[in-house]
Amino acid sequence: MTTPEINVVIPLYDAFTALDAVGPYQMLAFTPGVRVVFAAERPGPVVDDRRALQLTAVGFEQAPRPDVVVVPGGPGTVHVLDGAFPSWLRDVHATTRWTTSVCSGSLILGAAGLIEGLRATTHYLHLDKLPIFGAVPTPQRVVAEHDARIITAAGVSSGIDMALRLVELLTGTRTAQAVQLWTEYDPQPPFDTGSPLRAPQDIAALAAEYDSAALEAVTRSDRPPS
Repeated sequence: MTTPEINVVIPLYDAFTALDAVGPYQMLAFTPGVRVVFAAERPGPVVDDRRALQLTAVGFEQAPRPDVVVVPGGPGTVHVLDGAFPSWLRDVHATTRWTTSVCSGSLILGAAGLIEGLRATTHYLHLDKLPIFGAVPTPQRVVAEHDARIITAAGVSSGIDMALRLVELLTGTRTAQAVQLWTEYDPQPPFDTGSPLRAPQDIAALAAEYDSAALEAVTRSDRPPS
């Protein structure tokens, strides 16, 4: 008997952060029996926050009913906290096995009413926004609320860790370990400043400046400048 394909939908929006989407995509797309589709409110190319990468998406109505949703973050989050995006997310969550987010994508989950009363995480500079949506912020890299079928990941690169956890939940530990090895995911960064708990104060301040500039570029107009 053939095992049904697992449909993963990664919904996109203008000014998403590329690795938030592409990191989980790589892990999940390399998993046997998993199909990954990019979707958006309108079909066609969707541009990332650096205005340098385009991913082609089908419309929400053309996307398969998802077993898993992975919502990326990015400065464009501020423009999709109401309207079609959270409405679609709320609808599909009723039948997903897992609804997940990376970085500020958890704020979109919040806008859809999916994390109220739950522990959740997001990019460390935006943890203080989670209580707006009734969530309990936690600085963990990946937070799984099994009863609610919700997983949230912290900033950007943590989406890869979350995706491997998803692979394990969907297909088993051995498959997840094989995908990790196949992609040679064995992080050995040259610096130990990847956490706000370890980064020197001047580096933390500089990173905050970069984040503020990215957000300002989006909030100045409907589309960030190229």
